[in-house]
Amino acid sequence: PGLSYTWIFNNTTLDLQEDSRRFVSQATGNLYLAKVEPWDVGNYTCAVSSAGAQRRVWGPPTALTLRGDGVMGEYEPKIEVRFPETTHAAEGSSVRLECFALGK
Repeated sequence: PGLSYTWIFNNTTLDLQEDSRRFVSQATGNLYLAKVEPWDVGNYTCAVSSAGAQRRVWGPPTALTLRGDGVMGEYEPKIEVRFPETTHAAEGSSVRLECFALGK
């Protein structure tokens, strides 16, 4: 609790508010990219902040490269949906359910 995650791309903080292809899970810190483009190639670094501890820690950079052969890997995409068995909502309120498909 109290952790927040930020991703830095090539030494510049990603502005995800205006990017519909990228999403950071504030539960896990994972960065998700949809429809990778050539300009996505570079180094990605995760920064974790703790307001309570007044501290910020950076992970090591991870390089993203494009494969020239078009091969996506040896595994088929895996689709996981984790919803609670029951979701409660007050009448007239809004409910948001999210689903992700991950693949290599």
